[in-house]
Amino acid sequence: MISQAALAKEAEICVEALNLFVTVYGAEAGNLALRAKSVRGLYVGGGIAPKILDKLKDGTFMKAFLDKGRYRDLLAATPVQVILNPQAALRGAAYYAAFLARD
Repeated sequence: MISQAALAKEAEICVEALNLFVTVYGAEAGNLALRAKSVRGLYVGGGIAPKILDKLKDGTFMKAFLDKGRYRDLLAATPVQVILNPQAALRGAAYYAAFLARD
């Protein structure tokens, strides 16, 4: 309800809450990308990201993602994608199970 109200700009407190959430989300995604050295890309999955996609696209997420001092250029070259397929996790698990079954 909070994110829906924020995206619809119905309540300023909801807008601020979503801004804070997306900022922290982006900062942690940047931390993860650095820890994992995921220079070929970072995929954001789960149920929340697709629901707030418009907010993720407004620059708040990427600003926090890139705010890593001397590592900014490294992260700027890292593609970030949001997984939109709700079956992605299930398909990944099925692929892995099929892979293990071949042995």
